[in-house]
Amino acid sequence: MIGEVVGRLPPESTQQAVGYPSLFLLVALGALVPVLPTGAIVSSAAVVAFHQTAPLALLAVFVLAAGAAFTGDAALYWLGRRGVHSANGSRWLAALRDRAAPDRLEQAQEKLRTHRVSVLVLSRLVPAGRIPVMLACLLSDMRLGRFLRGDLPACLAWAATYQLIGILGGSLFARPWQGVLAAVALTLLMSAVPGAWRRVRRRHAA
Repeated sequence: MIGEVVGRLPPESTQQAVGYPSLFLLVALGALVPVLPTGAIVSSAAVVAFHQTAPLALLAVFVLAAGAAFTGDAALYWLGRRGVHSANGSRWLAALRDRAAPDRLEQAQEKLRTHRVSVLVLSRLVPAGRIPVMLACLLSDMRLGRFLRGDLPACLAWAATYQLIGILGGSLFARPWQGVLAAVALTLLMSAVPGAWRRVRRRHAA
């Protein structure tokens, strides 16, 4: 029955019916289990929305991406707080510790002491900056409500940034798949550059 209804939908409506829930689930899962390239997912969705005729397609991508990132961050922070206040810790807190390099965690703790909640906004815009800052917030025993107040503008800024990358890719190429490739390549490059720069600095210091 559902297959017959979906089969009768126009191609663009079918893309939206399948794509929007998939976008939300992938971004939320990527925020909760930080192994998926969520920035590339949002940029790719923005490219597809840019080439659609629906007037609110881009707005839908922005709202869903920001909401999914916020939902995933909230769930991960809540799970991390349970580990902080548990005598045995938790696998979620352990996973955050494993993904936060000691030097990055130390920098995040210093910035948190200096700038407080405002550092959360930058943490989502800097590649690999979210986990060390979230762990620093957990170790400082920041309450969930306070974390979420700082995380909301961070998720909005993050979604807007990667959507703009997708819009740029969509405007440069006539075919959506070309724009998707360009957007994915740019987001992956943005993610790789900071790590490469840190390695060069460490070699130079050594």
